[in-house]
Amino acid sequence: MPVPSRRPRAAARPALRHPSTDRSGTARDVPRKPVLVDLALQGGGAHGAFTWGVLDRLLEEEWLRIDGISGTSAGAMNAAVLVDGFGKGGREGAREALARFWREVSDAARFSPLQRGPLDVLMGRWSLDSSPLFVGMELASRLFSPYDLNPLGINPLRDILERSIDFQALASSPVKLFITATNVRTGRGRVFRNAGLSPDVLLASACLPNMFQAVELDGEYYWDGGYSGNPTITPLVRECDSQDTILVAINPVERAGRPTTAREILNRINEVSFNAGLLKELRMIALLRQVVDPGNCEGARWAQMRIHLVRNELAQKLDYSSKMNAEWAFLSMLHAEGRRAAEAFLAGDGGNLGRRSSVDLEILLEGV
Repeated sequence: MPVPSRRPRAAARPALRHPSTDRSGTARDVPRKPVLVDLALQGGGAHGAFTWGVLDRLLEEEWLRIDGISGTSAGAMNAAVLVDGFGKGGREGAREALARFWREVSDAARFSPLQRGPLDVLMGRWSLDSSPLFVGMELASRLFSPYDLNPLGINPLRDILERSIDFQALASSPVKLFITATNVRTGRGRVFRNAGLSPDVLLASACLPNMFQAVELDGEYYWDGGYSGNPTITPLVRECDSQDTILVAINPVERAGRPTTAREILNRINEVSFNAGLLKELRMIALLRQVVDPGNCEGARWAQMRIHLVRNELAQKLDYSSKMNAEWAFLSMLHAEGRRAAEAFLAGDGGNLGRRSSVDLEILLEGV
């Protein structure tokens, strides 16, 4: 299957334009003023290929100007690859860099023991639940730690990150990067910025403690940033000029039905815990909108932040184990779904960018 970004280019599109309607009701193109936006990218393992698709589509819109990106785990890697590629080749460079990165991730996993079981393949499911090795790994993780099973701390992503990203170039990029990892000792999140980024920082942001050894940075040890901020909104509010944040969510906030199996319960616990930090910050924005004093510069910045959401309709259908499925067919499907979701966002909420929030955060205050 070909890399999506390598498909033949379509005819050139008018720059800085968006659809509108004239008096006769006929759709036409009118100039669209540039809008400065921030991106907030959630983590979620292989599901980060959905975010790749979203970014691939958004990068086609020249009127969208990226000010800052906050990312965690797979979101952190998408962010760093995008910014590095953009610095080398503009929008097309960023799209090509993202496609190369995810292709390398898939190639590296081709001979991994974590593959779909015959039943999952037969039924067309992307889950690894029927994979004997995945089930065995789950059981082993309750008895043994990564320090027992992987004493050398090997992580195949390290080589990919070192090949894919020029970390020195990130330090001088005009796009602000904010990567979150969780301090094991304090339990608090730490945000790393452009000049402090390295392969270890990205690996720390994606370090699931039952699979990988904690990553040491500056004498402290770090786990996945999702435990403390998935992603962190605070630096986008405090350090960026944009007043519009586009959140690309991977983990569903709500899930229909009651989890009853052990795997369903664990999956829902992970979703709740990995959304907790983000929901807390969004709840604060909703509260400050009601009570902020316009003269309070810090509070006003929070209250004025416009939030937009690219909805992941697949989130309800995919389970936890599929986050470890790096088959190219699966990643390509997620990429296509991400592009579709971004297209729907631009058609439905794109006109709100630079004007008003697309998400009603008031619901987060219910029951508080």
